[in-house]
Amino acid sequence: MRRHELTDAQWRKIASLLPANGRPGGQWADHRTVVNGVLFRARTGVPWPDLPERYGPWQTVYERHRRWSADGTWQRILTELQIEADAADPDGALARDLEREWAVNIDSTSCRAHQHAAGARHRPPRDVPQKGAGREWRPGDGRRWDAPGAD
Repeated sequence: MRRHELTDAQWRKIASLLPANGRPGGQWADHRTVVNGVLFRARTGVPWPDLPERYGPWQTVYERHRRWSADGTWQRILTELQIEADAADPDGALARDLEREWAVNIDSTSCRAHQHAAGARHRPPRDVPQKGAGREWRPGDGRRWDAPGAD
């Protein structure tokens, strides 16, 4: 078992919360393998096609994750785990002591921005004139553009 995969105790907590079977006439691949594949991707950020083969075909892991996101399975698991954690700390003392926040983000999409997309809009330095600034049209004297005041 690798560090980002579910332990037996963790698996027992969520196994009953997962759907029984996907479609009539067929059996789904092992849920535990698929969940471990989703956890691997969430932890490492690899693209779906680069998922290691030990988790099965990436399309299976992706489709199951997408389906469980749409039907609320992941939300049910999160809610149950939160209820269990709250029950273990009825007065909330541990949560206050640790200043614990619940934050989980497992999403089936990713939108990456270009490295230069972050930050404020950049303006040219003041000593560089803006396009067309400081020039005026002088018709008829043979020169097309002149700086203001140049005679």
